[in-house]
Amino acid sequence: MTALPLATDQADVRCTHVLGRAPQQASQNWVQVMGHPLLVAPDPVGRSIGGCPNIGISIKPCTGTLAVRQGLSPLVRIDRVPVVRADLVGFTDGTPPGAVEYRISDAGQQLLWEKA
Repeated sequence: MTALPLATDQADVRCTHVLGRAPQQASQNWVQVMGHPLLVAPDPVGRSIGGCPNIGISIKPCTGTLAVRQGLSPLVRIDRVPVVRADLVGFTDGTPPGAVEYRISDAGQQLLWEKA
C-alpha cells in the first residue's frame, strides 16, 4: 500500500514536455495545509499552461488542461467533492490530441497524505 500527498494550490502541475506549467487555483478555502487550500475536483481542469516548448509547424503547444483522468481521491472529500492527489493525470490541448498529459511534479505540501 502506498501513500500519496494531497495537492494544494501550490502544486506544480506541468505538461509532459516538462517546461509547460499550469498554475493552480483552489475553488475552496475551508481546508488548508500550512495556509494553502487543498485542490478539489475540478480545480485542475481549464487551467492555462505557459511555457510549453512543443512548438513547430503543425504542432500546437500545450496551452490548457483538459479533464482529469486519475488522481481524485475516492476517500477524502471536502463538501462531497473529491480532493486532488499527487498522482493527478489528465490530457492537455497540445498535439497530438489525446496523447500529451499533465501531471503533478510537486503536490505543494508534504504533511497530509492519503493511503492508496
